[in-house]
Amino acid sequence: MQIGVAYSEPAQQVWLRIEVPDDSTVQSAIEQSGILRKFSNLDITTCTVGIFGKVAELDAALRAGDRIEIYRAITADPASVPRRVIVGEDGD
Repeated sequence: MQIGVAYSEPAQQVWLRIEVPDDSTVQSAIEQSGILRKFSNLDITTCTVGIFGKVAELDAALRAGDRIEIYRAITADPASVPRRVIVGEDGD
């Protein structure tokens, strides 16, 4: 079955479509994708992962078309980061 694996760092984003066996888990698909070789500092045992934006366990079973997302830890307190104001063409 075909699934997707997504991960991003500030300087690089990766979204892969791969073919995996029907009995694949989140962990086996991530390992098969090669993303752990591309990002050598990535440790999925300490990361949060999800399927289509919902947190999932590494042993969760996959379904055809699923998109696995590997989440990075938040490095800044959102309350302490100033909001960016986006100004439209009309100036508001």
